Amino acid sequence: MAALSDQLLVVAILGYLLAMICHAAEYAFGTRSLVGRAAVRPERELALVGAGAAAGPVLDGPAAEVEPTLSDGAAERPDGDATPRPAAGGGESASKAALAGGVAVGLFAIAAAVHLAVLVTRGIAAERMPWGNMYEYVLAVTFVGSVGWLWLVSRRTSIRHLGLFVALAMVLLLAVAGLVLYVPIVPLLPALNSYWFIVHVSAAALSSGLLLLGAVPAVMYLIRDGYDRGKRSFPYTLGARVPAAATLERLTFRLHAFAFPIWTFAVMAGAVWAEAAWGRYWGWDPKETWAFISWVVYAGYLHARATPSVKRPVATWIAVVGFLTMQMNLYGVNIFFEGLHAYGGLD
Repeated sequence: MAALSDQLLVVAILGYLLAMICHAAEYAFGTRSLVGRAAVRPERELALVGAGAAAGPVLDGPAAEVEPTLSDGAAERPDGDATPRPAAGGGESASKAALAGGVAVGLFAIAAAVHLAVLVTRGIAAERMPWGNMYEYVLAVTFVGSVGWLWLVSRRTSIRHLGLFVALAMVLLLAVAGLVLYVPIVPLLPALNSYWFIVHVSAAALSSGLLLLGAVPAVMYLIRDGYDRGKRSFPYTLGARVPAAATLERLTFRLHAFAFPIWTFAVMAGAVWAEAAWGRYWGWDPKETWAFISWVVYAGYLHARATPSVKRPVATWIAVVGFLTMQMNLYGVNIFFEGLHAYGGLD
């Protein structure tokens, strides 16, 4: 089972890689695809305003999040999917783009299923839950991100362009896990032999996976916002074919608002477990310290996002900083620090 898990990891990485390539093919078709039309919609409206069309005041707040209707006469359903009229002479290209996008989502779903099999076979081989070291934890966190993405894209086709960057993140993280973080299966450390191992680590993995997923639209929002403001240097050129800035910002907020209470529970459960295992709730161990730093930063993001005087790009930058602190908590603490939470398994 351990060998099968290792082999399935390679298959999962290849599946995410193929999905990324297909998403890149759809991305290359630009405005002729369904997703591309949703991405360039705000540019068309700006062009109309520049031509002298009637326009309302520029809003900054909840009212600014209302997405505009398609300027080419297409209708948008309440679930966010757009149904554009086919462009003249672009039917064949639109069909190819739709096919590439559909294949990409299908490949991503297959890769996620194989990803699950990696965790299941690893758990069977270890005879425990498969998150006893940093390698297994990264597998669990990325799986949560994959499932979350599939759920999102099934409800809102217009954000499918982001699949290129989500798949890229999965390929990179799983490759690092397999090449750098991999350790053979070993018995669970005595301090981890508790039912809190399931409660605390599962909550941490779930929230971390959602925060990983939320970092993708956060970064793409900053890129799209810069592109809308006239920046044309790299990486802002990527903003030409991603969903509208308001859509990305709203998605970022919703993912973080959902994940933050779970992360809060994970930190609290860890404190209770620490009291049972080590006789104290909090000892400012490096892992505890960085978990608290991440909690404070994400709380700051949610507070900034709810404050009308704070601009959305500023608030989103706080979310990006929060993601960086999570990476420090995951990689930096386990690799560079020593403490009671040093369960990375690396020599």
